[in-house]
Amino acid sequence: MDTVTNSSGGYRYIPGIPPYSAGVRAEDEQVIVRVALNKPTPWLEGFATIDSVLAAEGRPAQALCAVELRCPTPHSFGGFGSFNDDYRTALDERGILLADGINPVARTNVSPAYNGSATNKSGAGAGTELHAFSYTVARSTQSHLGEPQRPSFVVAGAGDLLDQADLRPEAIVGGETPWAESGPDRAAVVLDVMEARLSAMDLSWDDTDSVAVYSAERVGEVMESTILPRL
Repeated sequence: MDTVTNSSGGYRYIPGIPPYSAGVRAEDEQVIVRVALNKPTPWLEGFATIDSVLAAEGRPAQALCAVELRCPTPHSFGGFGSFNDDYRTALDERGILLADGINPVARTNVSPAYNGSATNKSGAGAGTELHAFSYTVARSTQSHLGEPQRPSFVVAGAGDLLDQADLRPEAIVGGETPWAESGPDRAAVVLDVMEARLSAMDLSWDDTDSVAVYSAERVGEVMESTILPRL
């Protein structure tokens, strides 16, 4: 797994699948800034916010490097594909997709298990909200972020799949096995993916300053037995 330079965006990315890349790392002279929206915003309207922020910063659309979405309910595998077509169109209209339609932008999709703010509506991606986004700026403008050469990166979210490119129910680790039995194996697979992506960007867990763990199941025991020892 090797990174590819996206010179127009100021970062390197790990090639992923058509909807998103597997992770991004800012070039040495750049740093990644994360913006979290302060109110629920439909994802496509959220792209107008992204456009405004980048324009105000004097950054091109290609500086967008990561997107975080909140979905009202988990997508079906088929519905996920339909949403991704619309999402890629939004990127393509902004000139963000690269040659051969390669998508350099990392992405994380989360469906809240309780009290999700997104409204469940019909249609591909209906009710999906933009939660946050990240983009690159010149490191010299962000000196308050700390050590000048601290690596700046985002790793895309990963699900408990045997192969992250195999978006089928059959690829889910553990299948129908209850969480109490399959939880550690599911978590271990995700950790394997995260570590491979960090390694591809010449990074390790020691370089991280924030790690988000998402699970609809009770994750406490798995945190203690599997996740925290690895981190």
